[in-house]
Amino acid sequence: MPLNPPGSPLFRDHLETKVASWIRPWDGTESVDVVLLGAPLSKTSISHSGASGTPQAMREMFGAVSTYNFDHDIDLVSALTIRDAGDARVHVTDLARSRAGIRDAVAAVLAQSSGALTVVMGGDHSISAPSIEAFRAHVGGAVGLVQLDAHMDLRNLDDGGPSNGTPIRQLLESGTLKGGNIVQIGLHAFANARAYRDVARDAGITQISAREVAHTPPGDIARRALSIIEERADALYVTLDMDVLDQAFAPGVPALVPGGMTSWQLFEMLLVLGAHPKVRAIDIVEIDPSQDPRRATVRVAAHAMLTFLTGVALCRGNA
Repeated sequence: MPLNPPGSPLFRDHLETKVASWIRPWDGTESVDVVLLGAPLSKTSISHSGASGTPQAMREMFGAVSTYNFDHDIDLVSALTIRDAGDARVHVTDLARSRAGIRDAVAAVLAQSSGALTVVMGGDHSISAPSIEAFRAHVGGAVGLVQLDAHMDLRNLDDGGPSNGTPIRQLLESGTLKGGNIVQIGLHAFANARAYRDVARDAGITQISAREVAHTPPGDIARRALSIIEERADALYVTLDMDVLDQAFAPGVPALVPGGMTSWQLFEMLLVLGAHPKVRAIDIVEIDPSQDPRRATVRVAAHAMLTFLTGVALCRGNA
């Protein structure tokens, strides 16, 4: 019949590969380079957030972007094998069960993927604590963390419990991470409290402000972060809170802050981070698709993920 299947795009170029065609479901046994996993949780947010909708919004965006990185002349479809494991099971009302579901899902993906790099699509930033707990258990040694974020996420646990403002505090207090193995990049003025800077200093966390980022080549910032923790850790994890970007580049984050990174600064950092051989996982968090005009922030997040994976391809010599 002269009909296109339901849901087909109005236009298709047979010489161009969209990311949606590159990323297919994973059966849990196929050997792959990268596994995607959704962590659709935002009930732990201390501000209004629909971040639970991000995994689905990202998957929808994959149909609008191609696999070819013009800047580096790399087509990811021929450089990396990537599969989508689906979403972690979260509970409607029980946040502890939701956290456990995310931890179990990340643990299962890590156990079954034979060393594949893991990309976790949040969710609010609370998902990073159970994800990194599973990552640390899988690594079995010291883990280093590069955090791209406007906020320290070191809030006390008494006032709000394990929220999206506390993942780093949780990981420190549980002993999952050592402060000296954490570098926070892009911290904003008027978005944090002095008390939590004191916590960071006492713990030995390295903090790099948004102002310093604005005056330093972004690749140099990323290389400095890696140089601080690469020898101390057996594996590295990157957590990207999209509010590290200036509000002009990420209008769909729950906690808008002016004076942050540009998209290009972020992409350059992620390229360097992705190319480091010890970086084994990344999560992307804090987007509210319901408050994101024309999916602008989701689109930046998709490009951020693909730029990071370009670094991975370069590291593996698959370009």
